[in-house]
Amino acid sequence: MTMRGLAEMALVTRPAMKWLIAPMLAGSIVLGAGVAARAADDDSGRYWVSLRKDQTNMRVGPGRDYRINWVYVRQGLPMKVLREMAGWRLVQDPDGARGWVLQQFLTRKVHTGVVKGPVAEIRENKDGSGRLLWRAAPGVVGRIGDCGGGWCKVDIDGRQGFVAQTAMWGAGEP
Repeated sequence: MTMRGLAEMALVTRPAMKWLIAPMLAGSIVLGAGVAARAADDDSGRYWVSLRKDQTNMRVGPGRDYRINWVYVRQGLPMKVLREMAGWRLVQDPDGARGWVLQQFLTRKVHTGVVKGPVAEIRENKDGSGRLLWRAAPGVVGRIGDCGGGWCKVDIDGRQGFVAQTAMWGAGEP
């Protein structure tokens, strides 16, 4: 690969900032963990959201009295909503962690996805054909547009193209 190619790739594939900070407390609240585990079994009403703020707390139960399980420090990170309860959403993050987040810290207006697995190829055409425009490293977040035929329109920092739906967590049906 040429130096120019590496430089262009670095623009999009810069090291992905880890979106999670280690668990805040070592202790656990049995009741809170039980609520999250039972609620995770409910399959109704699943949909995608994105984090609205640069810092968002995930709790073990649906209330401010439950301990913080994770602190997310990446606005725009996609989440899958599994259940709703009185202003709280039981969500799952790209790594599979589940917990409760206040609805006000989530948005459905911005649909994002995160590259999962190996490096994702961003192609020129919506059917995956055409030239390779660039590659995106695992952990890169982009806005997801229309998906069809297994390919989704993606916008990563203003660069647009098409990515395989299977390469992005947050694309397609939740």
